[in-house]
Amino acid sequence: MNMKSFQHVTPPVRIFHGPDCLGSLGKELARIGSKRAVVFCGPWAQGPLLDAVVAGMGERCAGVFLGVLAHSPVASVEAAAQELKRLEADAVIALGGGSSIVTARAASILLAEGNDVRALCTTPDGKGGLISPKLAAPKLPQIIVPTTPTTAMVKAGSAVFDPVTEERLALFDPKTRSQSIFIDPRMLASAPRGLIAAASVNTLATAIEGLISRTGEPLADALLMHSVRLLTQHLNAPARHDDPEVRGELVLAAILCGQGTDYTAAGITTVLGHAIGARYELDNGAVNAIVLPHVLDFNANHASVALAKVAAAMGLGSTDTEQPLSMVVRTVKTIFDALGMARRLRDVGVKQEDLPSIAESSMADWFLRGTPRPVNDVNELLEILRKAW
Repeated sequence: MNMKSFQHVTPPVRIFHGPDCLGSLGKELARIGSKRAVVFCGPWAQGPLLDAVVAGMGERCAGVFLGVLAHSPVASVEAAAQELKRLEADAVIALGGGSSIVTARAASILLAEGNDVRALCTTPDGKGGLISPKLAAPKLPQIIVPTTPTTAMVKAGSAVFDPVTEERLALFDPKTRSQSIFIDPRMLASAPRGLIAAASVNTLATAIEGLISRTGEPLADALLMHSVRLLTQHLNAPARHDDPEVRGELVLAAILCGQGTDYTAAGITTVLGHAIGARYELDNGAVNAIVLPHVLDFNANHASVALAKVAAAMGLGSTDTEQPLSMVVRTVKTIFDALGMARRLRDVGVKQEDLPSIAESSMADWFLRGTPRPVNDVNELLEILRKAW
């Protein structure tokens, strides 16, 4: 038996969890030497949420940027970078979900690199691969106060949306990973139950795709399997989704998933969520719930062993009469039905005539590289979309 070769480097992150965690925010800013931190959020955060964060910062708040928009459109990110420059920021605190986190990271990149987003983003190399330019300039420290359970909390990539070309432009810089995360129940209580569910469905789909990725390894499996375990347990009980403890565990599941997929990548479900979500202004989770069963079926013959790991994480016992694929698909459909998720793309407003262009744009997504069954032709993605439509 040959020993598998892999590298597993764990990026440092400090996690503060519980009702009193924001009391340590000022100390954390002092630890990193910050005196002029800027809070990023949307207008919805004004009031008690923003006040609590600013109070926790003490005298170290230089200002607040309220211009965060869903899917981080380029113009809003550029405006955010200008605000960081104007305020002479030395750290950023992202209050909110994935859009706040991505906007803060991307704005920090634009500020530091002093270049257009298209000159800094990942691009095709013309040989079927992708090239991410090395972004060498130092970046502002990132601190996150999440309101939703998003895997973006621990990632190094920042995908911004160009509404003119309908492209996702991916910026990758490990120096923009979060320094610390503050999981406060008051912040998590602010999100509508549907948003918590959609974000957690996105986490579940991402964790499953991480487990069946062809680049998996045992330490990543441990992170992802416990993420799936927590999600299966809590998503199956939507009546408890307002419980602070449940919301906290869903955030921890997202952190585990985000960390695990750093080593395994994601797959087609994630890619299609990106392409459709930004174009139609849909939560990624809403798209994930529709396409995941079809993607699992597409990958089934190349991921039988990995699907057994997913089934085990979901607490599904082995059986001689049912294969792991059918058990996993049945379980995710049960969860999605309990959450009231749509089953077809047409039901969330996706137009049939848009399917070819969605498939075409998805072929350039970085995450397509990890899928267990290689995607060699755009028509393979188009067939999945047609089945999901």
